[in-house]
Amino acid sequence: MDTIFALATATGKAGVSVIRVSGPDALMVAAKMGAHLSDHDRKLTRLVAQDGTLIDEAFSLSFAPGRSFTGEQVVEFQTHGSPAIVSAVLGELQAYGLRMAEPGEFTRRAMESGTLDLAQVEGLADLIDAETEGQRRQALRVFQGDLGGLVDGWRTKLIRAAALLEATIDFVDEDVPVDVYPEVSQLLNSVLVEIQKEADGVSIRERIRDGFEVALVGPPNAGKSTLLNKLAGRDAAMTSDIAGTTRDVIEVKLDLNGLPVTILDTAGLRTGADTLEEMGIERGQKRASLADIRVHLSPSGEFDAVQQTEGLDLFVQSKSDHGTKGGALSVSSVTGEGIDELLDKIISHLAGQMAHAGVATRQRHKVALQASHAMLRRTVASLEDDNLPVDLISEDLRQAIRRLDSLIGRIDVENLLDEIFSSFCIGK
Repeated sequence: MDTIFALATATGKAGVSVIRVSGPDALMVAAKMGAHLSDHDRKLTRLVAQDGTLIDEAFSLSFAPGRSFTGEQVVEFQTHGSPAIVSAVLGELQAYGLRMAEPGEFTRRAMESGTLDLAQVEGLADLIDAETEGQRRQALRVFQGDLGGLVDGWRTKLIRAAALLEATIDFVDEDVPVDVYPEVSQLLNSVLVEIQKEADGVSIRERIRDGFEVALVGPPNAGKSTLLNKLAGRDAAMTSDIAGTTRDVIEVKLDLNGLPVTILDTAGLRTGADTLEEMGIERGQKRASLADIRVHLSPSGEFDAVQQTEGLDLFVQSKSDHGTKGGALSVSSVTGEGIDELLDKIISHLAGQMAHAGVATRQRHKVALQASHAMLRRTVASLEDDNLPVDLISEDLRQAIRRLDSLIGRIDVENLLDEIFSSFCIGK
C-alpha cells in the first residue's frame, strides 16, 4: 500500500499539532526530514526542508507494524501548533511523493489489518462524536470490542453445533454413537435468547447515540415556551400572552445527567387557529407522538384524555406561582419550583430504559441480529423434522453464522465501507 499522511489534530492555531504518516515509506521520509527513528522509537528532532532550512523542533514518534493504530509502520510528528509550521510539514511530505489521506483512511487501514473490526470502527466514530457522558460510555464499550466479543461467543457455540451436525453427515452410512440433536438444540436455543435480547435493545441504544426527545405539549399559554427557556437557561423561544406565539417545533439540546436530551416546544393545541398555526400544531403533534417522554402542561391542573402512544406521559400543572396547586406535579418557570423534581422524573425514566443496555447500537446491527435469529429459529424447527436431510439443516446454520460475521465486518460489508468511513475526518 502507498504511504499516506494527514493532520490528525484540529486545524488552526494550537499549542501542539500532530501530523500522522502511515505506510512503508514512513521511516524513510521521516529520516530525510531529519527524524532518524527506528521502527518503534521516540525522540526530539529538528525537522528540515529539502533545501536544509529548519522547519521546527518537534517530538517525533514511530510505531512498528502490528503495534500501531493502522497496523502499518507509523510516524507521528508533534510540532508546535502554528498553521505555518503545519503547512510546511505537510508540503514536505507531499513533495516526497506521499499521498494525503482520504476521510477515515487511517481507520480503514486499521480494519483491513485486523486491528479493529467493523463494529469497533462504528464505535470509534460514535466516540469522536460523543457529547455526553452516556454517549461516551456506550461508544467506548463498542470501540473496546464488546460487540465483537459477544459475536465471538455466539459463534463458538454455533460452530460447535455445526460440527456436531457435520459429524452425522460424515458418518451417514454408519451408526453415530450419540444422538447429537439434543446438544445442538440446547446450543442454538441459548444463542437465540441472547441474540433476541441484544436486538430488542438496539432502539434504546440508538436513542443514547442520537439523543432522547422530550416534548412539551398543552394548550396555548400553558407555559411551554417559558419552561423551555428555563430548562435551556436562555431565551430559546419567544414568549407572549398572545395565543399561538409558537408555530413550529423549537428544539433545545441538553445534557441531563450525562444523557443527550432534546427538549421540544410544540405549538399550543387549540381549535380555530389560522392555517399556519394549524400546520404548526399538526407538526408538533406528530413529533410529540414519537417522543420518548411527553410533558403535558396545564395551568389549571386539568388534562384532557390523552391517546396512548409509545413513551411516557407526565402531567404537570404549570404556573404554580399563579394560584392553587392541583394533584399533579406542579412547576413554576418563574420561581423554579418543581423544576428539579420534573427533571428527576425525566432522568429516572430514561436511566431505567438504559439499565440493561447492551452493545448493539445501530439499525445495521439489528438487521444482522434479526437475520441470524430467523435462520437459527428455522434450524431449531428443522431439527424436529425427521425427514429433512442434515446437510440442509447445516446450511441454515452456516447462514446464521454468516449473518453474525457480517455484523462485525468479516464478510459482505464492502458496500457499507465507503459510507461509514466518509463520516470520519481526514486525519482519522
